[in-house]
Amino acid sequence: MKLLDKSSSAYLYQQVIDFIEHQQKIGALQAGDKLPSLRKLSRQFEISVPTVKQAYIELERQGHVCAKPQSGYYLKAVQARTLKPRPAKWAQCAPVEVQGRSMIEQVHAAVHLPDTVALGISNPIQAHPTDKALARLMRSVLSKVSEKAVSYGPVTGDAKLRMQLAFRYQDQGVEINPDDIVITNGAQEALSIALQCVAKRGDVIAIESPCFFGIIELIETLGMKALEVYTCTEDGVCVEDLAEAINQHNITACLFSTAINNPLGSMKTDEQRQAIVTLLEKHDIPLIEDEVYSEIYFTDHKPKPAQLYSEKGLVMTCSSFSKTAAPGYRIGWLLPGKFEEQAKRIKRAQSSSTPMLQQWTLNEYLLSGDYDRHLCVLRKKLEYNCERMRALIADNFPPEVCISKPQGGSVLWLRCQSHVNTSKFFQQALAQGVSFAPGVIFSPSGRYKNYMRVSFGVLWGTNIETAIKVLGKLVYEYTSKQKIAQLMEKQ
Repeated sequence: MKLLDKSSSAYLYQQVIDFIEHQQKIGALQAGDKLPSLRKLSRQFEISVPTVKQAYIELERQGHVCAKPQSGYYLKAVQARTLKPRPAKWAQCAPVEVQGRSMIEQVHAAVHLPDTVALGISNPIQAHPTDKALARLMRSVLSKVSEKAVSYGPVTGDAKLRMQLAFRYQDQGVEINPDDIVITNGAQEALSIALQCVAKRGDVIAIESPCFFGIIELIETLGMKALEVYTCTEDGVCVEDLAEAINQHNITACLFSTAINNPLGSMKTDEQRQAIVTLLEKHDIPLIEDEVYSEIYFTDHKPKPAQLYSEKGLVMTCSSFSKTAAPGYRIGWLLPGKFEEQAKRIKRAQSSSTPMLQQWTLNEYLLSGDYDRHLCVLRKKLEYNCERMRALIADNFPPEVCISKPQGGSVLWLRCQSHVNTSKFFQQALAQGVSFAPGVIFSPSGRYKNYMRVSFGVLWGTNIETAIKVLGKLVYEYTSKQKIAQLMEKQ
């Protein structure tokens, strides 16, 4: 490596900055990459460690890098245009009866198309697969349980797995009895049971906007109405907006992802989460918390469960291993709060039990310590993918497109120009081997037509870069066609 020019009039720390910027320009360093350590550059350039640190601090001040405690400095996607927290105008909708959406079906179907880069599904495990570790554990479990593997299990699930989950919540300060936990067939069944515990057909359920389309479809299936509450790209649901909605509408329950929202990647602070629980319990409104992404955080600490702040037992927590370990296992759980008896009765009537072999395997995974080690690697890979994809989108999409900067999870939320309808070129994207999730499916009232969700929960390769370029080109083409159509109308 070439030494710095100590005879130059340029400060040494500025030459270090120039070196880092040059490495980024030629592609040797990409968004999300860790910069060389202070000592390494100090030795290679034969300069002092404080000089290198001064350069890194200046790069951080300029917004080009971010420092992570006990880890080092990382290159940011500085060219990415971050989605602003709140639009100039956001009209409050009335509760609506959710209608069936063929677009949701198309997005689901696209996941299984051969030779298609599936950016339309949130499957973080793809970034760091667990299949080999779990297969090894399952073989070991099978050798011990023999015929029990194909038998019915307890309605509430394996006692040892429930114990492990209880320990994890107790570590966060939530005093939960293992006997209260209900193991479910994924988080979706947990959410279904929770909704049926507190609401009936025709009742109004407050949801985040935008909201995961699986929740919207679930509310539709149960014959309930959805009320959208504005959700900030950084802080999630605003307490003031929620209070206004409560005053204006007869809300039966709220279903929020206060830990990591899908598709925004927003995360409330523990204080904000406590304020929401306090507000809702003041009005005796149950909160159903979907925390499937709570383990995939990019901040220093894992968000606390909303149930920690409940004094009336009106908070129900739903989660699963689908986003962190094994989506195909379909193992989730429900902390039912004061609705324990109703939850167990509905679980018994709805699906009787949850497959035991997968539960035993996951219990072994937790006991071994491999699960937590896996989570550490998964979070780092996803955060790295996030920065790379934000930079890639910024390079290949129109300059007007804005991109979310998630605090966790595995998806990005993109806003195109207002005249762009992302649903219109969904099939074109599939024809070119790429799937994504059009924004309209994240709103029961049909908002977000000019938005799209793409997943960075992928095993990174040139196919991912090609897929983003395909989507960027489609947005460019749609914009050009609209401009031509407008010109023809004026003539």
